[in-house]
Amino acid sequence: MNRTFSVLAIAGALAAIGPSGGANAQSTSVPNSGFFVGAGASFNSTQFNDQLLYSQGVSRIYQGGVQVGAGSAGGAVIPDFGNASTFAGTGQAGYFQHLQGSDWLWGAKVSYNYLGASAENKTLAVPQAGSFTGSSPDSFSGNVVVQSYTTNVTNQLALIPFVGRSFEKSFVYLGAGPTLSQVKHDMNGTIGFAAINGSHFNITGTPANFSSSQWVLGGAAVIGATYFFAPTWFLDLSYTYAVTQTKTNTYGGPFSSSTDGYDDIGILSGYFSGGTTTHALTISLNKTF
Repeated sequence: MNRTFSVLAIAGALAAIGPSGGANAQSTSVPNSGFFVGAGASFNSTQFNDQLLYSQGVSRIYQGGVQVGAGSAGGAVIPDFGNASTFAGTGQAGYFQHLQGSDWLWGAKVSYNYLGASAENKTLAVPQAGSFTGSSPDSFSGNVVVQSYTTNVTNQLALIPFVGRSFEKSFVYLGAGPTLSQVKHDMNGTIGFAAINGSHFNITGTPANFSSSQWVLGGAAVIGATYFFAPTWFLDLSYTYAVTQTKTNTYGGPFSSSTDGYDDIGILSGYFSGGTTTHALTISLNKTF
């Protein structure tokens, strides 16, 4: 919220530079309309929301090559991720146009921000509860232990229609629109353990790695101000609040292990889900055409 107030204060300061003039007034430095492109940098604070990791194992139990039972277990955990702060390069392109005979204007821009924000949980345990069948059926507990669980958001595109009002050498604006963001999850060194009759057993054997990358939809709201220091050049300072949808993706892979003369052959699978919220302060140099 403090960032929003800061941008509003800057927008007000820019608006106060000199007397206001109409879009068609001779004194204004703001073009009546124009396409623009620009590049700059942003400071981003990203929070990873609604995170959930679910794991389950399903196996058949063999002895001497003969199936003697089956087992399954599952459970979930909410990973605790902190905020990630990053500096990033940005780019944008768009168009604006004044309403005829008015200081008010409308426009739209497409922006790109390489967030590069990531957060990691080390030695994350996913609690498990399950049972097995056979000559001595029983229930058991355990954990799927993940040596490193990472989530990140990298590339983010936004399409922002906006409205604004121009002054002698500037205009202020606000807008909102959809976003498209690339998010990724990584689970490294994943092993499923079971506690049976007071003993702990490695059920899944060799540590497994799982990874998922996808593009997800979201939305963003933007407030900003420009300053024309030359007829076709301006600075753009903006604050953006962006969120991604909470997306769920699955993972899975086979496993095998041997313990006390028994062989477990099965599949370790599950899903991870989550979303992000990003606050971004951006400054860019732009040229109009």
